[in-house]
Amino acid sequence: MGKRLTQIATRTGDNGTTGLGDNTRVPKHSARVQAMGDVDELNSHLGLLLCERLPPSVSELLVEVQHQLFNLGGELSIPGFELLKPEAVLTLDQALAQHNAALPKLEEFILPAGTRAAAQAHVCRTVARRAERSVVALGAAEPLRDTPRHYLNRLSDLMFVLARVLNRMDGGDDVYWRSERMARQVPE
Repeated sequence: MGKRLTQIATRTGDNGTTGLGDNTRVPKHSARVQAMGDVDELNSHLGLLLCERLPPSVSELLVEVQHQLFNLGGELSIPGFELLKPEAVLTLDQALAQHNAALPKLEEFILPAGTRAAAQAHVCRTVARRAERSVVALGAAEPLRDTPRHYLNRLSDLMFVLARVLNRMDGGDDVYWRSERMARQVPE
């Protein structure tokens, strides 16, 4: 793709609309713009996670995810266009299987906590879920392929698994939730 940005401050959005990749203008509160914004926010949170010390294989995977999220954002910005390929979902499925196999079976709920990297992975997980909800809402209003929804669903699962992996990176563990009932049973 050639150079597309010639200036950033165009002022064309001052009236509450934004331009899509097909040169149409839509309100900034539209379901499409909401989905694009949630995917963009998720990509930014992944960029923050990548600032942490991560295993090289995790860093490489997350950089690839960032590229795929950019593809997804491009696809959302051009109605009817396909940029995110189904193979990208398969890549996430493979990463999920690989990382999940190395983890102990989860028998309790865990808190979105632990190391800073793990906590940021949980933030990415929750933003991925929001982006997925936005894409589902867009798909209910306009025709949309299944791949974007599948990708975000799988990505949120992967971020949960990676949070557990990152908590164990330096010998740590998950932070388990204690319900009020469980807390009363713990002797003080």
